[in-house]
Amino acid sequence: MYNRIAHIALVVKDYDEAIHFYTHKLDFVLLEDTKIDEFKRWVVVASSGAKECSLLLAKAANEKQLASVGNQTGGRVGFFLFTDDFNRDYDKLVNRGVTFVRTPKKEPYGIVAVFQDLYGNLWDLLEPNENNKGVIR
Repeated sequence: MYNRIAHIALVVKDYDEAIHFYTHKLDFVLLEDTKIDEFKRWVVVASSGAKECSLLLAKAANEKQLASVGNQTGGRVGFFLFTDDFNRDYDKLVNRGVTFVRTPKKEPYGIVAVFQDLYGNLWDLLEPNENNKGVIR
């Protein structure tokens, strides 16, 4: 049997502002934007190197969902963006105004810094070191 995680839902305030952030700040690719009804769209974005997993941008539909925007993982890093060139991508994101809340740090598994998306969700920008490329990818 073959199973995989295809999409991870990310609750957003607004489809278009979220699309803009992910495609213009992080260089994600807009894979799909299909209108479902008057209020709902099926919006999928993925990093340019993604092979299987993508983000499904889901607009908050009620107050409970709206309250979780930006805090879907209770203040922990919940998303991980791997890179093959940390310095290139870190500098690019800083120049594009992405907010880093933890500066770059060498860890046993590689170099990492934590940034916020447009709503405050925390992401690791991570370049795994040679010893961990197969383990944590």
